[in-house]
Amino acid sequence: MTCSLVVPVIDVQNDNFRELWPAMVVAIKSSSFVALDTELSGLGNRKSLLAESIEDRYKAICHAARSRSVLSLGFACYKKLDNKAADTYLVQVYNLTLLCSEEYIIEPQSVQFLVQHGFDFNKQYAHGIPYCKGNNKGASDDRGVHIRALFTELLRARKPLVLHNGLIDMAFLYQSFYAHLPERLATFTADLSEMFPAGIYDTKYVTEFELRLTASYLEYAYKKCKLDNSRSVSSGGAGPHVHIEFCQYAGHMSSYVDYRVCPAVGSSEGQTDICQRFSAFGWCPNGTQCPLSHDTDLIILQDEKGMGDKKKKRKRQRDKKRGRGGAAEGSSIFDGAPENKIPHMEVDPKETPDDQQGAEPCLESVSLTGSDGNAQQNEGESMKTDSEGNGVCEDHKDFRNCETTAANTETSTNDGVESKTEEGEGEKFCDRPVKTGEQKKVDTGTHRAGFDAFMTGYIFAHSCTIINKDRVGAGEGKEQQKEEEQPWLPTSLNKVYLSGKAAPLNVVKSTFSKSSKAHVQKMETVWGMRM
Repeated sequence: MTCSLVVPVIDVQNDNFRELWPAMVVAIKSSSFVALDTELSGLGNRKSLLAESIEDRYKAICHAARSRSVLSLGFACYKKLDNKAADTYLVQVYNLTLLCSEEYIIEPQSVQFLVQHGFDFNKQYAHGIPYCKGNNKGASDDRGVHIRALFTELLRARKPLVLHNGLIDMAFLYQSFYAHLPERLATFTADLSEMFPAGIYDTKYVTEFELRLTASYLEYAYKKCKLDNSRSVSSGGAGPHVHIEFCQYAGHMSSYVDYRVCPAVGSSEGQTDICQRFSAFGWCPNGTQCPLSHDTDLIILQDEKGMGDKKKKRKRQRDKKRGRGGAAEGSSIFDGAPENKIPHMEVDPKETPDDQQGAEPCLESVSLTGSDGNAQQNEGESMKTDSEGNGVCEDHKDFRNCETTAANTETSTNDGVESKTEEGEGEKFCDRPVKTGEQKKVDTGTHRAGFDAFMTGYIFAHSCTIINKDRVGAGEGKEQQKEEEQPWLPTSLNKVYLSGKAAPLNVVKSTFSKSSKAHVQKMETVWGMRM
């Protein structure tokens, strides 16, 4: 049905950070958009993080960001290629292992989850890239080679930022690499709107409200988009589809590459029963001990098989939103939280496992309007994140065949390596065989920041292709405006998904809010502009 996709993820740590710095900066500057994801040391109390009041929820997120840390940062740079078929992207994926230099809380359930999914704490403490949180502490963020300076380069690039269920991620990015978080949500959104003038896109919102997928957790959304894209290609390529290409990494650079395999969706025949809770929300309190299947491929195929029964589908959606019955019997307050962040949330010790599974969320219909003009509504939904050398190529023709060598060496190209396309598949990847010793053992759940960032970017690229093609077919967007001046998805621009809310968080600067003092000072550093 589809072909397996091998995604090269560059593993960045303290001992190769300086060497890879030029390549990362150019990848960001030359990209069309950048997708981000984080792995965290914890999040704190789950009820506070999913409070009914968005302002209270923001305060809880701020507390978590100030007291916990970012353990790894993943970013995927998607560059749309003009000299290729429509919607072809060159993708570079980086996974940065970080180590906060200040005291921070790390929660046992976070450690357990991360270890189960291949996170190496020995490597983090031995080779993590150090950083300090909050406001500047000595060195300027716009000079030097450090993680805060890399974040500054991201801001200077003025690229669209793409996340999945990204409110928590944005708060941690702000606190960890930018400045001390402001006390009010309206100030935070005002700052974000100026930090990312090209816009912020949340693929959780896109999949829920634009694509309207049966489920919208990250792995499900990615595999569903990839499956639909592959079908479009294999049917003759008449429909809109996305092509993906990766750089070729050889020589010294290849030692930094972690090849992540995303297997093709198989057949549903002879499979075991699926876990309805995991099917609906992408998370199960029983984890690996659950006797039912958590196979996302099987879940997608079964969803498609039952798609013809519209009445059954509508009932499942109602049950999902209300947090009761069949697919979500005994829905807990975790439902709808960022699925890769759920294990980082603290569990109230007074609650037993049965309480966690059987607690029915008490959600009344409430309309909230913040001082920033954002209207939030709770519909009783379920509680659902100038460089040179070192492999840098300004021209993307050379960029796809570049090899990163030791510091202070010139860029070399690997002319003998070309991208190839799997027959019937719209993704291209390097044809260099992955040796047994090179491919690291990883969990099929793929909860790693770098690969999660790639999946987030893929969902966004696919969504842009499908939604924008539909609008063109409907006669919309006839204005001859330059593509780079148009929002990628106008109806999703600056709309961040809010767990358990019918309306998103609008990332805007309203007439009733002001930018924070720390942000104003940072803007002078980043862009030399006074607010």
